[in-house]
Formats: sequence, structure tokens, C-alpha cells
Amino acid sequence: MERDIFIISVYCLVVEIMQKIETDYNLRQKGFPPKLTDSEVITIEICGEFFKLHEDIEIYNYFKRYYLDFFPNLPSRTTFVRQSANLWQVKLLCQSIVVSRAGQNNDGVQSIDTLPLPVCTYTRGGRRDKRFATVADYGHCAAKKMDYYGFKLGLRISRAGMITHFPLLAARAHDINHLGTLIEGFSGTVPADKGFLDKYQQELWLDLQQTQVITPLRSNVETSPEQVKLVKQTKYWRKLVETVGSQLVERFQIAKIKVKDLWHYQNRIFRKILSHTVGVFLNLQNGNKALQLALLADF
Repeated sequence: MERDIFIISVYCLVVEIMQKIETDYNLRQKGFPPKLTDSEVITIEICGEFFKLHEDIEIYNYFKRYYLDFFPNLPSRTTFVRQSANLWQVKLLCQSIVVSRAGQNNDGVQSIDTLPLPVCTYTRGGRRDKRFATVADYGHCAAKKMDYYGFKLGLRISRAGMITHFPLLAARAHDINHLGTLIEGFSGTVPADKGFLDKYQQELWLDLQQTQVITPLRSNVETSPEQVKLVKQTKYWRKLVETVGSQLVERFQIAKIKVKDLWHYQNRIFRKILSHTVGVFLNLQNGNKALQLALLADF
């Protein structure tokens, strides 16, 4: 898909969603409407992230140079960035609506995982870095053998690879302590890695909300043939959430956000998640494999 067609496709989707949001939530009840519409701002952000432009100045300069004919009312950079940051809640709603339209929130099998989000290295965090002092914390990522200062991003995805839930979590706590947050409001089967292996909690959530958490089995624990079969059946979906995490890290650079306050930090997180979700949605609409994002706008 050519980039022009991709931008137009995203814009049409965003306009349709924004019409629903504006009807349901009565946005911008006071003051004059901005010259660059909210739909245009969100479209620019989604496409910018998808084109691997992750800084506000990069996104703004790219669209001002190459797509000013698409967005003739593009304001100054500071006005654009301010308007973008103020729309963070709208982006959350947009992402939720896209997931609902795709029917992925009703998938009975959804995998979970966590992703380290370092704000800085452990050494620098201990000595000099004071960003997010009341909310960020020290954490350890066993998979990457990394100590860091920052957050964790929780991920819950459908079998198609669409992100259905993405809470920002404390970095210090072990993954099993975030299980309740990750499966909040979901009843079904949840493939997960060994970080969520806890027999007591697995039985608890099965009783509370009919959520069956499936993790790899310990070699020293007696298991039934049915348990072994179930773990094998869900192995692919457990690996799929790791693929989505890798895309967020490599394509969308979600672990390299450089801002000084939580307001802008959350906005960057949400627009990257929204961009990934829209990419998966368009692939599903076009009959492509959902996670082959390069098919949409890579050249």
C-alpha cells in the first residue's frame, strides 16, 4: 500500500470514529474549533508513528514538508504538539472503538505479558534522574538481564494480535502481582509465560471470573495429560504476545520515550498503541496477516 493511500485510509477510519465520539461525549463545548481538526491531528500521529517517526518534531516536519497539501491548516509546531497531548483521552477511546469494531475484545483466548519501559539506566536513575519521581520505580527484566528505572507496560492481545488491554504498571513488582490488572473484566483462556505461574492465583481467578490462566508447567510438578495438551495448544498464542511486544519495541520504539512529565509520556504510549492497533485493523480489513505491518506502508 502506498503511503498516500495509507494516510487516506487512516483518516477515513479516524473521522468515522471521531463522529461517534463527538456525538457521545460532546467534545469542545466551548471556544472556537481548531483550524487543524482533531481527526487530522490523530491521523498525523498514527501515520507518523507507523512511518517510524517517533519524536513530535520529526512527525511535524515530515508532514509539513511532504503532506501539507493533505493538511493545509497545519499550525505551528508548538500548537500541534499541545493539541496532540490534550487529545490523549480521545486516543484511548479511539483505540477501544477500533478493537470493538474488529470484534477482538470478544475473543475468548487472550494472551498476556509485560514489557519493560526504562526511563533511564539503573545507574543514572539512582544518581541523577528525577523524572516521574512519585510514580516510576526500579525494576528488573529477567529476559533481558536488565535493571532499570521506569515502568512496565502490561499487554493483553487477541489471537489475531490486536492489543485489547494495556495498563501502565509498576516496575518493581513481580509479574504475578499484576495478574489481576491484566485480566480485569475478561473471562476466558489466558496463555501466559512462567512469570504468571502461581497455582493459588490461577485457581482464584478461575473461581472469581471464570478466567483460566495457562502457563508452562514445572518439570518437578505432577501434571495430567489434559494439562500438557492444553499448554501445547496455547503455546503459539503465548508466543504471539511476545511478537507484539517486539513490534512495539523495535518498530514503535516504545521503550525509548524521552519526555519530562507523565502527561506527555502517557500520550506517547497511547498513540503508539493506537497506531499498532490501526495497523492490525487495516490488515484484517484487507485480508492480510494481522501482524505483517510492513505490508501497509513500508518502502
